[in-house]
Amino acid sequence: MTVAAESATHKGPDPVAEAARRRTFAVISHPDAGKSTLTEALALHAAAIASAGAVHGKGERRGVVSDWMEMERARGISITSAALRIDYDGHVLNLLDTPGHADFSEDTYRVLAAVDCAIMLLDSAKGLEPQTLKLFEVCRARRVPVITFVNKWDRPGREPLELLDEIEQRIGLRPTPLNWPVGIAGDFRGLIERPGGAYTKLERTPGGATRAREETLNAQQAARAEGPAWAQAGEELELLAEIGADYDQASFLAGASSPVLFGAALPNFGVAALLRTLIALAPAPSAQPDAGGRPRPVQAPFSGLVFKMQANMDKAHRDRMAFVRVCSGRFERGMVLTHAATGRPFATKYSQAVFGSQRHTIDTAYPGDVIALVNAAALRVGDTLYAGPKVEFAPIPSFAPEHFAVARATDAGRHKQFRRGIDQLDTEGVIQVLSSEVRGDQAPVLAAVGPLQFDVVAHRMAHEFRAPIELAHLDYSIARRTDAASAPALHALPGAEVLTRRSDHALLALIHNKWRLRVIQRDNPDLTTAPLLAGGLETQD
Repeated sequence: MTVAAESATHKGPDPVAEAARRRTFAVISHPDAGKSTLTEALALHAAAIASAGAVHGKGERRGVVSDWMEMERARGISITSAALRIDYDGHVLNLLDTPGHADFSEDTYRVLAAVDCAIMLLDSAKGLEPQTLKLFEVCRARRVPVITFVNKWDRPGREPLELLDEIEQRIGLRPTPLNWPVGIAGDFRGLIERPGGAYTKLERTPGGATRAREETLNAQQAARAEGPAWAQAGEELELLAEIGADYDQASFLAGASSPVLFGAALPNFGVAALLRTLIALAPAPSAQPDAGGRPRPVQAPFSGLVFKMQANMDKAHRDRMAFVRVCSGRFERGMVLTHAATGRPFATKYSQAVFGSQRHTIDTAYPGDVIALVNAAALRVGDTLYAGPKVEFAPIPSFAPEHFAVARATDAGRHKQFRRGIDQLDTEGVIQVLSSEVRGDQAPVLAAVGPLQFDVVAHRMAHEFRAPIELAHLDYSIARRTDAASAPALHALPGAEVLTRRSDHALLALIHNKWRLRVIQRDNPDLTTAPLLAGGLETQD
């Protein structure tokens, strides 16, 4: 009997019951809203780590476990998504930390294809920022329910009612606060639970490296301790009750409302309440629609979606890992799956659970879990793996690039390393690689959503693949999908260039700017210049 057949008849835990114990969610935000700090604070409160740290920590504070790349630690920003598995209160939390910078939004989009819920992090002083708005629109398009966490309440900021009004007015999401701060932003005293009115007074720990100390007070004790701040919070709560800003589960799951919590991730204030909310309210994994729109029940035979590729996480191994969201069934290490794109068998002898850059062997996994399959050179982002009857999930589309550069190896003697590195980064989705018969194999065109992606490519090519590159930027800002019939005529037009297919087989026409595009479309209405779409969202004018 094959390993796959054995796993199919194995009497293990019920996938439906195991799925009910899991919460798979992403943290999304604008840069500098405190996303990676919140990720560490959640891990700290779930006792997954002993001490939390900021990216640029001081003293004994460590670097965040989710920011594991050298560039992330040097620049203090998240460049790539990271997965963390946390066991908490009888549940399994699969937390996916995402890049906040707009230049890496395509990576965030891929992560949102693998989660059931998102935490939208807002800076108390800045509110909804441009990248937050874009990411929320992706959540809306993918029907991912959103929990809002207003961060940095320990620093000067805006009025809480003003922030709630901004959420409702700008994104049409009805905010329903689950707790309320006592003390204005910058003078954070504690949190009142809604409903019920229980008050938790918070006390900062040295450096915020350990869990914040909490003290529960009754109304009389809180009034004596907090004075006017308590009275003001009470008045604001009465206003919330009058306008009916009460939580409704159906509205939350439908994407019409968002439960709101207040806190401060750096000193670990309000993080425990966020964890409890995730357990109580965030949806558990459920049936996922396949490429034809048919739901795949969680109790069906194993199926999984590849949403991320990553190489060289461990310098000692230099391996390639595929991150797979388990969509249905029970995964067992060693089972032989089928790669939907090719129909070929795929062995899973080396399967791991990850916690930032740390990893360990995992023997079983259930719907909602994220598993990392090692040495997965045959897989690409958006691929489906399955056992039993064939199933294939919808592929994850690529974003429309807006920045382009020709890459060349600075050392012609390292051409093999150059091609290996470029192909690997293309597979991971770090950059889109466009081939061109005119430019040749030694000068591929790199296409990016944002210019910081080029910095990542240059750094990784030099330090991971030992093949430093030079980049010559091209004067294009628009990419359009075309076809073989239109390509020759488009390529001959001034201000345009057609490149042969990228990894998703799209034939792209690069155009200088939107004004040149309009002229081409006006003068050549029969030529195909279709916009590139991502999940129903047009990413380019």
